[in-house]
Amino acid sequence: MQRITNGIYQGADGRESLYDLFLPENWQGDLILFVHGFMGFKDWGAWNVVAAYFEQQGYAFAKLNLSHNGGTMENPLDFPDLEAFSNNTYSKEVEDLSLIRKHLAAKIHAKRFYLIGHSRGGAAVILNARDEYVDKIVLWASICDIGRRFPEGPALEDWKNQGYRTVLNGRTRQELPQQYSLYEDYLNNASQLNLEAAVKSMSTPILVIHGDQDRSVELAEGEALAAWSRTKLAVIPGADHVFGASHPWTKDELPQDLLEVCKRTCDFIEE
Repeated sequence: MQRITNGIYQGADGRESLYDLFLPENWQGDLILFVHGFMGFKDWGAWNVVAAYFEQQGYAFAKLNLSHNGGTMENPLDFPDLEAFSNNTYSKEVEDLSLIRKHLAAKIHAKRFYLIGHSRGGAAVILNARDEYVDKIVLWASICDIGRRFPEGPALEDWKNQGYRTVLNGRTRQELPQQYSLYEDYLNNASQLNLEAAVKSMSTPILVIHGDQDRSVELAEGEALAAWSRTKLAVIPGADHVFGASHPWTKDELPQDLLEVCKRTCDFIEE
């Protein structure tokens, strides 16, 4: 088995960020790219165990830090670069996927390519798969609508007038800034960032997996994605937003719910 750990790719705005690549022996050409969610990073919780699981099934597995997630080359686990975080947009995350795909293509030649997106990462996966060739996509606890992520009424006006707002990171207890440009990017690119339209127009096979105890992204969002893609929603009973994982994750085994998610993902890819 070969692995690249903390490899460097150039993302949106020319900003360097990190990725990992797990490459099994006797690789047959299947590559999975995993995209983390909001306030996420490639080494969160059990994601390394997830990568090892798919590697053991014969898949090359890559995971990245999105270029403006707030991490740095020196500290990719926390959020030391508040300026980068504050300037992130959904459009930049979609661009990151295109750029990491080109970077990986220069490293290995994949015969088949699959995308997995968790939470907000599901949006980037949907939008990237619409514009570039992908064999299948899998959405883990994915959001279904970008617009509903934003405040309304007085809170939106305050954000506009002040130019930024802050969001609390529950793990690090940091107040992370978001520039109003995040919302402006959405307004200026509303048609390109419309997840419902993208899913409905997509011919790429989709699997939607959601826990029925998800308190971060409600099950109704998974139901909407499944309906738009005319697929059956795979519900994991009792599962939360991260399918039983936590950070840090010190075990070599996956939590049962996340293991079930990985198994269903493999079954779908192998169909």
